[in-house]
Amino acid sequence: MKFNFGEYGSSVFISREVPSLEKIACDLGLLSGGFKPLLVADENTRWVAAKIKGEAEIPLCLLKSGEENKNWQAVEEILSAACEAGLGRDGIFIGIGGGVIGDLCGFASSIYMRGCRLVLVSTTLLGMVDASVGGKTGFDLFGIKNLAGSFYPAQSVYIPVDCLKTLPPKELKSGMAELIKTAVLAGDDFLEMLAEIGAGFFSNPGAFLEGELLCKSIERAVLYKGGIVTEDLRESGKRMLLNLGHTFAHSLEAAAGLGKLSHGEAVAWGIVRSCELGLALGITPRGRAEKIKKLIASFDYELSCPHPLAEKSLIIKAMLSDKKKKNGNLTFIVPDEKSARPYACQNETDHKLAEKIINGEYVF
Repeated sequence: MKFNFGEYGSSVFISREVPSLEKIACDLGLLSGGFKPLLVADENTRWVAAKIKGEAEIPLCLLKSGEENKNWQAVEEILSAACEAGLGRDGIFIGIGGGVIGDLCGFASSIYMRGCRLVLVSTTLLGMVDASVGGKTGFDLFGIKNLAGSFYPAQSVYIPVDCLKTLPPKELKSGMAELIKTAVLAGDDFLEMLAEIGAGFFSNPGAFLEGELLCKSIERAVLYKGGIVTEDLRESGKRMLLNLGHTFAHSLEAAAGLGKLSHGEAVAWGIVRSCELGLALGITPRGRAEKIKKLIASFDYELSCPHPLAEKSLIIKAMLSDKKKKNGNLTFIVPDEKSARPYACQNETDHKLAEKIINGEYVF
């Protein structure tokens, strides 16, 4: 799959196997011996990096894993490793991991010598269906998720699906929330496809990981997101839809302490809150809200409100400082009849309604 994101061309390769260094070089139009990459991974994906480089002497920057380490210090480590390796503007950063590694490596590559080439090898379901495609990069700052960042799409994105077999169920569950989000936006037939997965997700995960439905779902999610970003790279319009559930989710993550909840767990919770807001505003049909909630519940996410792992007052405080505010007002994405739409708070009454949602006053 090839996308044009503004001035950036981005190719996505979905396969079962981890790509070789030779393949990465070939896809970039280079000879394997004629380019100088820096591999960026964490302890969880060190084995993938080893598989990619083979016998080649390639520098590796090894970061600490987890959302709690998605910070400026990690960015500095990548930049320092690139500098020590002697990378120039023709250097290539290869980020190997999930959303955290992709965001950090992408940001570092966007500022190193004012920008060098970026390749991502996505190894988590969340990364495959969302984080690796579209060019959002960044890190957490001052306790706010992704406060600092840039738009910098990878030139090549590799999705080696068999890497998912090494993940614990919690990681698969985190990525599934982003798949559900995309399905809500893309249409009810995609939701029905995911409902087939939900029935056996925990009882027989091996069948899910080996089956064709997984690859089909990933491909559909990538195509949908790629189409959205092609129209709107810098989130000035339609790309806002991809934030469905995220205003609530990011607030929950911040209130619980970044890294205490997986991003997907927070997104699942946030999508249900968005359904409640849509119901209260008369935008979301009740039948569709119930269908979405039933699907999310089938994957055993924590959906109760207030959330048991965070003080509701802290969630509200985090929400009111959301980085996506415009003119002092929050914007939420809420499901409608077939997809979703933005709803910009107009006044204090609207903000109070969002607070009541977090307080659990509109649970359906």
